[in-house]
Amino acid sequence: MKNENAGSVRVRVPASTANLGPGFDTLGMSLSLYIWVEMRRAERTVVHFAGEGFEGIPADKENLIYKVAQLVFDAAGADVPELEIGMRSDIPLTRGLGSSASAIIAGLVAANALIGSPLSKDRLFDLATGLERHPDNVGASLFGGIVAAAWDGEHADYVRIEPPRKLKVLALIPEFELATSAARAVLPQQLSLQDAVHNISRSSLLTAAFASGRLDLLSSAMRDRLHQPYRAALVPGMETILEHASDYGALGAALSGAGPTVLALVDRDGATHGELENFMRDVMQKNGIAARTLWLEPDLEGAVCEAGIHPDLFLERIKGEISS
Repeated sequence: MKNENAGSVRVRVPASTANLGPGFDTLGMSLSLYIWVEMRRAERTVVHFAGEGFEGIPADKENLIYKVAQLVFDAAGADVPELEIGMRSDIPLTRGLGSSASAIIAGLVAANALIGSPLSKDRLFDLATGLERHPDNVGASLFGGIVAAAWDGEHADYVRIEPPRKLKVLALIPEFELATSAARAVLPQQLSLQDAVHNISRSSLLTAAFASGRLDLLSSAMRDRLHQPYRAALVPGMETILEHASDYGALGAALSGAGPTVLALVDRDGATHGELENFMRDVMQKNGIAARTLWLEPDLEGAVCEAGIHPDLFLERIKGEISS
């Protein structure tokens, strides 16, 4: 039975990291950075922003959240032409942490909840993957944890893997943006059979290592020949970090999505976290790149929706921040 339409909904959606080395466009993991979106019906469409980083993002019907909401309404046969939307985000834009994917998921989940949740999560996943054209980021943000997924152009199949309990993530976030289109432009159109087999074997091993909790296999399993070698010139210092992070206690390291963020996976019980963080920062500094580090957790919940939020709790507060 469908739920009654909600007067106002709020969703929290985690960031994500994709590829995890060899799992190009197929493996993703959610991370404990978040976007919050609140949505309700309105007489006129307007989008409010809380916080920084939204410069240049449309505040009308050209906004991505509004557009993906209309996809849900169309798929469900609903008519909700005008929306009031509030957005707040901790996820840095165009840094390889799935900012666009999390926004897409937030818009889809909020719109679906607003009209009584007629669409299943699997249907929302297909809609999201159709927009992103690959399922790794959107799958991780929607379902949480680690997601292995495949997209055939119409439908995405996936398996969610509970992250190993000891897994912790160190993100090194350079202070420059790297568009996904630019990062994809440097990739080769063809691979040798040897490199193809290398990545198939490593991504299979990585998926099995996550599923079985074999953290000792991550260093070997996260080696890649498909995209990271070709993107190295776009992120100075990345090659050094990927090659030597294990010397400073990392279980494995990878370019996060299309970059420029670089991630190191660590054992939370390890004793060399400070050494690893200093090493990664020093490498960036030696290459003239300003960067910050964040310790993150794998998010286990994915997209979380709360129905019936009192308007004073979010949208009204955002409007107050804008006018003050």
